[in-house]
Amino acid sequence: MASNKEVHASSFGEGFVNFFRGIGEYFAEFGKALAKGDLWVKLSTVIMGAGCFGRGKYILGVIITLIEALFIYMCIGYAAPNLSKFGTLGDTVRETQFDPLTMQNTVIEGDNSFLILLNSVIALFLILVFVLFWISNIKNAYRLQQDKEKGIHINTFAEDAKDLLNGNFHVTLLTLPVIGVFVMNIIPILVLIAIAFTNYDQQHMPPSALFTWVGLTNFKNVLSLSAGQASFGYAFRKILGWTIVWAFFSTFTCFIGGILMAKMLTYKKVKFPKFWRTLFVVTIAVPQFVTLLLVKYFFGDYGIFNTFCANIGVTDFFKNIGLITTDYIPFLTSPGWAKVMIILINIWVGVPYQMLVATGILMNIPESQIESAKLDGANAWQIFWHITMPYVMFIEGPSLITDFVRNINNFNVIYLLTSDTYQTLDQSLASVRGQEVDLLVTWLFKLTNDDYNYKMASVIGIIVFVICAVFSLIAFSKFLSGNREESYQ
Repeated sequence: MASNKEVHASSFGEGFVNFFRGIGEYFAEFGKALAKGDLWVKLSTVIMGAGCFGRGKYILGVIITLIEALFIYMCIGYAAPNLSKFGTLGDTVRETQFDPLTMQNTVIEGDNSFLILLNSVIALFLILVFVLFWISNIKNAYRLQQDKEKGIHINTFAEDAKDLLNGNFHVTLLTLPVIGVFVMNIIPILVLIAIAFTNYDQQHMPPSALFTWVGLTNFKNVLSLSAGQASFGYAFRKILGWTIVWAFFSTFTCFIGGILMAKMLTYKKVKFPKFWRTLFVVTIAVPQFVTLLLVKYFFGDYGIFNTFCANIGVTDFFKNIGLITTDYIPFLTSPGWAKVMIILINIWVGVPYQMLVATGILMNIPESQIESAKLDGANAWQIFWHITMPYVMFIEGPSLITDFVRNINNFNVIYLLTSDTYQTLDQSLASVRGQEVDLLVTWLFKLTNDDYNYKMASVIGIIVFVICAVFSLIAFSKFLSGNREESYQ
C-alpha cells in the first residue's frame, strides 16, 4: 500500500498534469475545428457570425458579429492609444506655462502614467477575453456543422434563450458574479503586479510626474541579502521573520487553548459549564476593534495596568533586577515586551471562538473509540493524544491552515495595538517605514498610506500572496490526501 507521502506527491503532481492536459485538449479541439471545418467555419475566423449564418441561426450570428465590431471599435478608439504608450507609460509631463498676453497660467495636460497602465491592462485583458471568445466561437461553429451532418436538431435563438433559464441556467446565474470577480479582483491584481515592475512612488506621482518600467529592480531591492542595513532587504528579512513567528504562535496558541478550554468545559465534573461558556463567548460578541483599542489603553505606559503594577511594587521590582529601565512597564512600546503582549492579547481574542468550534467537534467524537481505548487500559492522556487530537486535527485541519494564512495578513491586531503608541528603536527599519512589531501587511499599508511608495508595496503584496498560496497549496494537499475519513467511520 502506498504511503501518505507517496499519495500526497501523486495527487499534487496529478493536479498539474490534469491542468496542462486540459489546456492541451482545449487547443487540440480548436485545431481540429480549423482543419476539418467547412467554408462557414473557416469564414467565421474573419466574420465571427458566419458559422451561425450558415446554419440558419441569424439572430445569434448578428449578435456575435456586433460583438466583433464593438471589439474592433474598442481596439481602435481605446486599446491602440493606450497600448502605444504602454512601453514607456507616457513621455509628456504636465506643465504650467505663463501667457504674457492674457497674463494667466495655462496648464498643458501631459500623460498620466497610472491611467495609461490601468487602461492598457484593461485593454490587454479584454483582448485576451475576446481571443478566447473567438476560439470558442470557431469550436461552436464546428459543432453546429457536425450536428447538421448528423441530422441533429439545431436550436433556434428562442430555444437557446429558453435554455438559459433551464438546462444552462447555471450560466445565467454565474454571469454577473464572474464579471464582478474580474472587475473587482482580477484586474486590480493585474495592475498591482504591473506596478511592482515600475518606479511608482512619491517622486514619480502622476499627473505632475511620470513613472516608468524598471524591470526586476524592486524585487532585487527587497530580496537582496547583500544590501546594507538601511535597506528594504534588511527590513523585509526582519519583518518576514516576525510575521512567520507571529502567524505560528497566534494560530497554535488559540488552537490548543480552544481545545483545552473546550475539553475542560465538557468534563463532567465541571460545575455550571453553560455559565463559563457564556462568559467566554462574550468576548466574541464585542467587536474586535473595540476590544483591541480598549486593551491598548489598558496596557499603555500610563494605563490602568501600569498604574496597578506601580502601586503594588512590580514596576520597581522589574527595574531593580534590570528587566526594564523606565518608570513603567513598556507592554506595547518595547519590541520584546510588545511581541509577547500582542500574542497574549490575541489569545484572549481568539481562544473563545476556537473553544466553540472545538466543543462541537469533541461532542461528536465516537464514544465507541473512547470506550475501546479505556478497555485496552489507556489513560486520559493517551486517549487525548491518540484519539481526541487526531480526530480534531482531521476535522479542523483545513480551518487551521486558513487561520495561519489569515494571521499572516492579520492587520487589525497589530495595527490597532501598536499604532500611535509604539516607537521604533531600529532606525534602519524606520528609514523604510518599518517597525519591529510590523507584519508584512501592516508594513505594506504604511508604505502606501504614509510614504506613497506604491512600487515596493506592490512587491511586498506579491511576495505575501506567493507565500500564502504555496503554503496553502502544500498544506491542503497534505490534509486532503489519502483516505483518512475511513479511519473515523
